Amino acid sequence: MSCGQCAGKTDNGPNPYVTNIEEMAAKNPNFRTAIWTGCHMQMTLMCIPPCGEIGLEVHEDTDQLIRVEQGRAVVEMGLCEKQSNFHANMCTGDAVFVPAGTWHNIINIGRTPLKISSVYAPAKHPRGTIHPSKADAEREDYKRYG
Repeated sequence: MSCGQCAGKTDNGPNPYVTNIEEMAAKNPNFRTAIWTGCHMQMTLMCIPPCGEIGLEVHEDTDQLIRVEQGRAVVEMGLCEKQSNFHANMCTGDAVFVPAGTWHNIINIGRTPLKISSVYAPAKHPRGTIHPSKADAEREDYKRYG
């Protein structure tokens, strides 16, 4: 789904843009919302419910920075889908760098929604992407990647 609305804002890329990411993340109710998409980079905001997770994934040609804006999480990473050899707790203000080709998952271990920002380089999702739920994101990915 691509509608370009995020808590009253649009995907402002590729234009120069200044915003308060922490405030935007707090207001974001969607599993994923693209807030800025350029030619070589993208920022999305995510809202993960308690006990929820992003889901194990890998981006073969995309580096990623994931920052916790509110909440507590565990990050798991590894070079193989079946074996994560890196585990770390994360809290508000923490960030993890995920190299391209690394399997990873972020799991909400708190009692409130986990609010995160994610930077992809290069961009991973179509400009203006909004996925209200994880199921919506999975359906979209299935359509795009089969």
